[in-house]
Amino acid sequence: MVVIKRRKFLQLGSLATATFMVPKFLKALEMVDMVPPGNKVMVILQLSGGNDGLNTVIPIRNDIYYRERPGLGIGKTKALSLTDEVGLHPALITLKELYDDGSLGILNNVGYPNPDRSHFRSMDIWQTGSASNEYITTGWVGRYLDAQCGGCDKPTYALEIDDVLSLALKGENSKAIAMKDPKRLFGTSNERFFKDVLKSHEPGRMTQTGGDGNEETVDYLYKTMSETLSSANYIFEQSRAHPSSAEYPKTELGNGLKTIASLIFSDINTKVYYISLGSFDTHVNQENQQQRLFTELSNALKAFTADLKNNNRFNDVLMFTFSEFGRRVSQNASGGTDHGTANNMFLIGRALKQKGIINSMPDLDDLEEGDLKYKIDFKTVYATVLRNWLDADDTAILGKKYDHLGFC
Repeated sequence: MVVIKRRKFLQLGSLATATFMVPKFLKALEMVDMVPPGNKVMVILQLSGGNDGLNTVIPIRNDIYYRERPGLGIGKTKALSLTDEVGLHPALITLKELYDDGSLGILNNVGYPNPDRSHFRSMDIWQTGSASNEYITTGWVGRYLDAQCGGCDKPTYALEIDDVLSLALKGENSKAIAMKDPKRLFGTSNERFFKDVLKSHEPGRMTQTGGDGNEETVDYLYKTMSETLSSANYIFEQSRAHPSSAEYPKTELGNGLKTIASLIFSDINTKVYYISLGSFDTHVNQENQQQRLFTELSNALKAFTADLKNNNRFNDVLMFTFSEFGRRVSQNASGGTDHGTANNMFLIGRALKQKGIINSMPDLDDLEEGDLKYKIDFKTVYATVLRNWLDADDTAILGKKYDHLGFC
């Protein structure tokens, strides 16, 4: 009998559950064939914390905007001009370049009915693809993973560049894989302790000391760890097959997008990548915080999109950004903005069918208790990418039929 001390048991559980969140199909990764070039990929970039959309896509000729933001309003001469009426935050240089070459679409006034201004609740609503009065324990991408491959031997899977898996990528039966770096995950998974456990384990005979002695729990963790180590090796090897040779900024987002690019170039069967940047919760010191985050965003996107173009994969990738809510129209007394409602979304890719400013800018004459009114339900964006980009049954995944937009 192999006896595991409580500390080691917790270490085993940490690797088995926190890193991978127990996707049932991990073992199948070893048998997945490489997909041919042209495999459509979706990259989701979450702007965590509630990004201020009005200082992102700026109504540079709107007097109400400047009246309500006497200290925060970005002047027309500083904004990156898109049209006579609209500009971008001055740090978003790469997005301006993408706009100019026809690779950027902007959706305004995106939100949902009866908005919730809590970070946690609103993020749950966005990540589950639910209504504000629904409470769902699976994510919309996770349900896509469940639906697209019921029992097939070559499942599509998804990857999140993070240490912990977001709700968006947790399905009922299938879950994505969370990791920040394939090499680091490979190194962790090959530590001697885990190899010793695998070597000595006999199913049903491992027990935990210092706890309740639940053998089934330990066997479950063992099985998960075994699958995790196998998948860690596979992902690491594939990430080395066609590594990106491009220079990326040495930031967390830059490193994450470089990892995504290398995996896209390896043509493993991954349809969805998920990555986050934040925090954009700018109650105070908004000008400096947004400038810093947008500079990181712009520099990382510049390297990523150039890399995709140079490797002839920009046509195959659709990226979109979202934030759990926007900010209020009026600035607060602390040089920032408080939680609001509707917001904008960026769509990035050469295959976009609608480009530029796709719909009207926010109507600052028509507010609801000082907040923007949503015009586009975010679930119509999900329905569109599920149906038109991922070729999935959006109605089954979202639990309701939504209109499709025309951007892809």
